[in-house]
Amino acid sequence: MLAILAPGQGAQTPGQLRPWLELDGVESRLRWYSTAAGLDLIDLGCEADADTIRDTAVAQPLIVANGLLAAEQLGLLPASPAIAAGGQALVAGHSVGEITAAAIAGSLTPEAALLFVGLRGRAMAEASARTPTGMTALLGGDPEEIATAVEALGLTAANRNGAGQIVAAGTLADLTRLADTPPPGAKLRPLSVAGAFHTQHMAPARDALRAVAPGIQPGTPALGQLSNADGALVHDGADLVARLVTQVAAPVRWDLCLAAMREAGVTAVIELPPAGTLAGIARRELRGTKIVAVKTPADLDAARELVAEHLPAAAAVPAQAAPLVGASS
Repeated sequence: MLAILAPGQGAQTPGQLRPWLELDGVESRLRWYSTAAGLDLIDLGCEADADTIRDTAVAQPLIVANGLLAAEQLGLLPASPAIAAGGQALVAGHSVGEITAAAIAGSLTPEAALLFVGLRGRAMAEASARTPTGMTALLGGDPEEIATAVEALGLTAANRNGAGQIVAAGTLADLTRLADTPPPGAKLRPLSVAGAFHTQHMAPARDALRAVAPGIQPGTPALGQLSNADGALVHDGADLVARLVTQVAAPVRWDLCLAAMREAGVTAVIELPPAGTLAGIARRELRGTKIVAVKTPADLDAARELVAEHLPAAAAVPAQAAPLVGASS
């Protein structure tokens, strides 16, 4: 069983798209993606500094676009039932990575994914500006005890990532109280983010997405997708879109996604770019699996080998076979 993973916000790095522009057809693809996202992704992905791409409204479309570029190179887009024929694979994304995963599964076209993430990023940035909030990672300690201590301070365990990591989110005042009285056995690391993502503070962003969601025409997924909400394997496009809306203001249960991967018998993992974080967690939580973190085009051949083993129909698709306007079944 192959798990195709898409990272979330915080994975972005300055210049991450520069090596991808050396591949045939990528520049024109990125110009099309930029039109859908409402941002100049080529400039932002090649020239912008770390502070610029830390902006939620920028980071999210940049991450999704990079993941979709790699998926096309691996023959995973456009999604179709033929991709899953004769193979075993599932997809999962962490936070905004769920949108990348939805395009690979076939619930969204690439264009719909970029339109959706463009709105999501802007709406979350606006919600973050309403109240001074933030996020702090807690490393180590007993997960249940940590979560209880966090919630006792009025914070939310916004990300439960497995591998001994929980991310607390809430007002800066409550995060200061956490820093003053850290739970036993936990090391605290404040995160450089704009706000308390995946908490009630993101309700305005959730409502903005909910207002446009009825206009989305989801496809029939070719692959099952693990949901951040509960680790469930989703096979229905409309259900997945509804989950994409609610997850903006609800905790990310990556620990449950990892448990579902173990239950499904995952033996290989590909993390799409900008890769590294989820591959690192998988090495600790899914011991014995083959893992490829696609950081640059130099990593594509190793990823193609795993795709060929698990999704032979996808491996047979030439890298540039994807049409300029993506389609899903």
